[in-house]
Amino acid sequence: MKILAMVRAELTRLTSTLMSRIALVALLLVPVLYGGLYLWANHDPYAGLDRVPVALVMADTGAQVDGNPHNYGDEVATQLVDDGSFHWHRVSAATAKAGVADSTYDFSVTIPADFSTAIVSTSGDSPRQATITLSTNDTTSYLASTIGTQAAKTLRQAIVQKVNEEAAGSFLIGLSDVRSSLVTATDGAAQVTEGAASAGSGASALADGAAELAGGGHSLASGLGELADGTAKVAGGSSDLVAASGAVADGTNRIADAAATLADGTARVATGTERVSEGAAGLSTGLSGLADAQHAVTASAANAGMSLTDARDSIRAELVSDGLTPPQVDAVLALLDEPGTSLDTTSTMLRGIGTQANRLVTAGGALSAGATEAADGADLTRAGAAQLRDGAQQTSSGASATATGAQTLSDGAGAVHAGAVTAASGSAKAESGARSLEAGAVTLRAGLDDLQAGAANLRDGLQSGVDTLPQSDSGLRDLQGATIADPVDLTTAAVTSAGTYGAGLAPFFVSLAGWIGIYALFLIVKPVSRRAITALHSPIKITLAGWLTPGLLGMVQMAALFAIVAGVLNFTVHNPVGTYAMMGLAALTFAAIILALNVWLGSVGQFIGLVLMVVQLVTAGGTFPWQTLPAPLDWLHHVVPMSYAVDGIRQLMYGGNPATAWADAGVLLLWLAGALVITAIGVTRMTHFRTLRDLRPSLIG
Repeated sequence: MKILAMVRAELTRLTSTLMSRIALVALLLVPVLYGGLYLWANHDPYAGLDRVPVALVMADTGAQVDGNPHNYGDEVATQLVDDGSFHWHRVSAATAKAGVADSTYDFSVTIPADFSTAIVSTSGDSPRQATITLSTNDTTSYLASTIGTQAAKTLRQAIVQKVNEEAAGSFLIGLSDVRSSLVTATDGAAQVTEGAASAGSGASALADGAAELAGGGHSLASGLGELADGTAKVAGGSSDLVAASGAVADGTNRIADAAATLADGTARVATGTERVSEGAAGLSTGLSGLADAQHAVTASAANAGMSLTDARDSIRAELVSDGLTPPQVDAVLALLDEPGTSLDTTSTMLRGIGTQANRLVTAGGALSAGATEAADGADLTRAGAAQLRDGAQQTSSGASATATGAQTLSDGAGAVHAGAVTAASGSAKAESGARSLEAGAVTLRAGLDDLQAGAANLRDGLQSGVDTLPQSDSGLRDLQGATIADPVDLTTAAVTSAGTYGAGLAPFFVSLAGWIGIYALFLIVKPVSRRAITALHSPIKITLAGWLTPGLLGMVQMAALFAIVAGVLNFTVHNPVGTYAMMGLAALTFAAIILALNVWLGSVGQFIGLVLMVVQLVTAGGTFPWQTLPAPLDWLHHVVPMSYAVDGIRQLMYGGNPATAWADAGVLLLWLAGALVITAIGVTRMTHFRTLRDLRPSLIG
């Protein structure tokens, strides 16, 4: 009998009656029902969270922000409702509590009354955390509670981001103000630096000036000492000066009186001189007339026969013609009237008089000239006497003023002496202070040098701070605040992607469904044909025939399940041929393993197959990463075949590494070959050695 004939005979047996055919179809649909329904139910559960009822209690009373009321809790509640992640119901605290207890709501989120107050406290001196209360009830659904916890964490993160954004905005505004202040401080530091440089120059000048002041103070002290001595002498001699000034005043008074007297005498001299001048002029005139008269008499005497009377008349006429006054004429003629006077006598007398008269005329002319000069001198004397009188009066007044000034000088000299003594003492102190000033100026100059260096460092440091702090505006600060609040953006760059939650579980449930499907087939499929064992002595043919029948049926199951996954559920399959090939290889491997268990252990082997399914269920790493398994189960992950079936299907379905898929296929082939070898050994034993165990009925029907 050939292998295909044995396979066909087994299939004929399984489809011989209606019930057997129904049973076969039902068993073929087991993996489809198990895997398909489970994956359908979990196709994308997160897309239906908006239908999960959740209670939202908003009790926040708000807080004051910059003098204005602000309610962060209401903002959060509005954001949650608008987001629509869950079916939110804004209810009271009592309604939420009762709803979670009776499963009306899967969980509840409560925003307390002090929520806003706690948030704004971060900018005060008593910061505290804001609290959001999550209430769950695992009797409703444990996963709902888990999802609620994750939702609350996400909500907390969103709130933290919002708070951080506002805090960062306030911080950046303050930082901008700090930068502006630093700019002002930098300008001020630059001015301080310039001022320190100027002050340093001034301090140098001050030090030099203080040195000169000290030297000048010393000279001043010496000079003030000499001044004190001199003023002492002045004060002592001022009394003599006062006395002398008094004497001068008295003398000048006497000079003034004498000058007045001199002025009066000079006036009288001037008057007498005028009179002398007038008399001299008259005398000159008379003498001239007398001389003329003498000539006239002489001429008359020469004229014999001229009487005395005629001579007198002739003389009178001559005298009058010479300009003599009538009294003068009469005086001259009176000489002719003297008794005993004859014409000759008169002539002789007149001749003598004439001679004297000529002399007198000469002298009279000189006298007249002298009288004229005397008159002029008298005028000058009178003017000088007047000036002398005025000068004497001025000298008298000056002498009085000198006496008064001398007294004042005496008093001032005493005061100057006292002041000079005090100034001398003060100048000594000033000299000492100037020396101290000089030392302090030197110290000041050194300190100002340090100040200039420190101001320059301050200026440079402030400028460095200004350069470090970026200049910003309101738009940039908003962007910076948002970035600081949420500094990291998650960008998914997946090497492979399942797409949905159901697609992520598909490799695991496909593998599990394949095991369950093969396990169910062996409920009606005979592991080996006893008839063939009796008729044939070919363990290999019997083994292959016993493996191919469930193996081929298992591939049919995988084909139907693949159609559900890729067609009905529309999961993305990057390598359809490879994925189905890996699914078929897994079914063939599972068929060989369960065949070996049945050949060697019979119905007990069937039960062990169930136990082995459970072990692989928890160690295959189909849901959580296998690294999370406890240590005793960790090593089983690397042994059981379902782990490699799950990983191989993932690699091919998600578009992973083909080399890894080939490695997984290699491990499955090793399990397949090993199971067939073990089965062949068991069939050989059954062919050549019949035992009482083979005649015992099976524990499972």
